[in-house]
Amino acid sequence: MKNKYIDLIEQSFEFPQDEFKVEDGELMFHNIPVMDLIEQYGTPLKITYLPKISSQIKRAKKMFNVAMAKVDYNGDYHYCYCTKSSHFSFVMEEALKNDIHIETSSAFDLNLIEALYEQGTVNQDLYIICNGYKKDVYIENIANFINNGWKNIIPVMDNMKEFEDLDLCIKEPCMLGIRIAAEEEPKFEFYTSRLGIRYSDIIPFYEEKIKGNSKFKLKMLHFFINTGIRDNAYYWNELSKCVSVYCDLKSICPDLDSLNIGGGFPIKNSLAFDYDYEYMAEEVIAQIKSICSQRGIQEPNIFTEFGSFTVGESGATIYQVLDQKQQNDRERWYMVDSSFMTTLPDTWGIKQRFVLLPINKWDREYQRVFLGGLTCDSQDYYNAEAHANAIFLPRIDEDEPLYIGFFHTGAYQESIAGFGGIQHCLQPAPKHITIDIDENGDYYTKLFSKEQTYKSMLKILGY
Repeated sequence: MKNKYIDLIEQSFEFPQDEFKVEDGELMFHNIPVMDLIEQYGTPLKITYLPKISSQIKRAKKMFNVAMAKVDYNGDYHYCYCTKSSHFSFVMEEALKNDIHIETSSAFDLNLIEALYEQGTVNQDLYIICNGYKKDVYIENIANFINNGWKNIIPVMDNMKEFEDLDLCIKEPCMLGIRIAAEEEPKFEFYTSRLGIRYSDIIPFYEEKIKGNSKFKLKMLHFFINTGIRDNAYYWNELSKCVSVYCDLKSICPDLDSLNIGGGFPIKNSLAFDYDYEYMAEEVIAQIKSICSQRGIQEPNIFTEFGSFTVGESGATIYQVLDQKQQNDRERWYMVDSSFMTTLPDTWGIKQRFVLLPINKWDREYQRVFLGGLTCDSQDYYNAEAHANAIFLPRIDEDEPLYIGFFHTGAYQESIAGFGGIQHCLQPAPKHITIDIDENGDYYTKLFSKEQTYKSMLKILGY
């Protein structure tokens, strides 16, 4: 009878997979034995596997360049990394090895880029796409960059008042972008995005404000779809409307030459994940080309903004199961040594699902369980996977602890949780390590941050 955990996985999915395989009953992540990391660093533990960041960027660049070649697309492709997904220096430095550009969303992002410039990681040829609603300090930072020789910084106007604010501060010639207020998905709580300028206002705004101002050139039209690039009627309809607006605007604005298709590719959240990246890249490019050809408009340069796709699959979060609790005849709880609310806030905030796998005991029998975190909050749990409304994990026994890992957790979790700050129920932030590969193909680790101490918490709290 096949009732071991590895039997369950092999019967349910194509397994092994690119980044996951099992040797001697223990999980390997990118050919790295995770149990060795646990023995060295303990749990709870955050991991960032840096080579995955570069491989994702190279993958997307290849897909879009191939897509453009297939339809004889007469425009350039530019890959931008959304800093809001993860601001850590090791993420930025790895991503920037790959000739990419940056999308920002707040004033301090520009201070971060300034620090990268001072250490020689970037130069002033970098495209910086400045998105978001802009407070005064954000406007000032943008103006400082432009006035100090950064020619490729493009403030994308979220509202019409921002143009007046920029005009007051900027002294040098400047490129601009306009963000379209896209319609939200039909099941969303409101109809139109709060961000951007509505379709009907864009051309009058250009003609009345921008066209006659010799300081500014409208370079980019930007649209962002909250669901990301998905193969559904909603996405294709919004893309078509956006390209039509681009064509309308291009016909009266010769400086316009770039389209920013914000909202990135999804990432793998289950072993059953199925998404045809190549098809989607080819279809996006083909549709843009087709609409522009029908309108007699030269196709635009394409900018994409990939945040989660860049960094998400590089991350993992490892826990130890401390104990099991049988609360009734159907609900068995595995209690982990940290909190989901503090280490993986997306799991309770938006019910995000990640790839969940045991690290050891793959050769043991499995059972259905619920996972409980350490805070005294009823929402601190995890009870389903993306492909099924249940969790199955190996049975635990007395001989050794069970360890479990959530994978592809590299985007947003630390920034939403408030890295280095006060966590719910004063749960400490876990250790965080980075993993890289040397010239011989061997992996090596670095400790980025230790587990948070009670002294650092008390200091923040004023004790």
